[in-house]
Amino acid sequence: MTTQEKLSILAGAARYDASCASSGSERYADQGFGATHKSGICHSWSDDGRCISLLKVLLTNVCIYDCAYCINRRSNTVPRALFTPDELVHITVEFYRRNYIEGLFLSSGVFQSPDTTMSLMIEVVKKLRQEQGFYGYIHMKAIPGASPFLLDEAGKYVDRLSANIELPSEHSLKTLAPDKEGKKVFSVMRYIEDQRHTLLTDRKKGKKAPLYVPAGQSTQVIVGATPDSDKQILKLSHFLYTRFGLKRVYYSAYTPVNADKRLPSLTTMPPLKREHRLYQADWLLRFYAFEVDELFDRSSSLDERFDPKTWWALTHREMFPIEVTTADYQTLLRVPGIGVKSAKRIISTRKYGTLSFDALKKMGVVMKRAQFFITCHGISCAPFDLHSARLEDFLASEENPPEQPLLFSEPF
Repeated sequence: MTTQEKLSILAGAARYDASCASSGSERYADQGFGATHKSGICHSWSDDGRCISLLKVLLTNVCIYDCAYCINRRSNTVPRALFTPDELVHITVEFYRRNYIEGLFLSSGVFQSPDTTMSLMIEVVKKLRQEQGFYGYIHMKAIPGASPFLLDEAGKYVDRLSANIELPSEHSLKTLAPDKEGKKVFSVMRYIEDQRHTLLTDRKKGKKAPLYVPAGQSTQVIVGATPDSDKQILKLSHFLYTRFGLKRVYYSAYTPVNADKRLPSLTTMPPLKREHRLYQADWLLRFYAFEVDELFDRSSSLDERFDPKTWWALTHREMFPIEVTTADYQTLLRVPGIGVKSAKRIISTRKYGTLSFDALKKMGVVMKRAQFFITCHGISCAPFDLHSARLEDFLASEENPPEQPLLFSEPF
């Protein structure tokens, strides 16, 4: 099999992994090529709406596991391929020199064993760093079950590691991925976070300590393959953020690729809108000081008609309207149409000048939503009352989300 044929198979096989991002790391070198800063990383979008920045590829799609939802599962009769480390190093360097890519996202099926797989992937990134002098962004998959020594070794050369939890509950894992254990994934996450914390503490004390996964770790959760609710998924995400310090949890709408009685029908469409709402709710947890339970007063599922903050405001109308000239920062963040940046601008501007509806709009406030939930100097500019029966229909039609939702849009 030629290198081009391998690349066609293994780049295509990687498209279902959404836990790919390229930010939060800085890696400097006096010699070599590549950069991890934001301007040095380009993002592109696949035809199913996913961010596919970097060269996104598998080392191999040969796998000893038989996960029901995975196209590369052991029992599937699909073309298989395996890169040698030298082949993948050569492809990455040549693609970078031709400005096709700005870095590497390296994942893999579990080939022979977790340790064997990790060893081969580490050989790739080690050669890129040490032999080729490549200092671009590298995101690598951490294989649950791999030895701590290999996790240590990988962390020296990559910017981000991700151990995918895949499914939201242990029961779902046992049903669809009986070869995997959630506790092994958590063990990897815990080890990475502990190592990062130890080395970061040493560096703050002035001790010489190597960089270790400077861009942190992430994971992926598949949405829609199991009956797990949105509330269960976000509870899991909250736990991962607070316990293991994850930078991101990625939500991947289940794409039916296998005929299996344990899975939704092959005719089922990927729940892209649900995925989109989960990303917005995740943003509220991380940047807007929302708690998971606040988003689920009436149901364990997010209302797909509205972004989660708008839904929350509609179910708590007694708290509105708020006066933008006096409200504190956290209260402003609860207003639909006001994001983190615009809330900070409001706080800053009103110290030195007078606010107006035109000024709010220039600050980035989405007035089509915010107008119903705010007053400015005691005046409202809403076309009808906050408690009108027309409000929900108006906001639902106003949002009009795109056919392929943006995965990282902020829930203003």
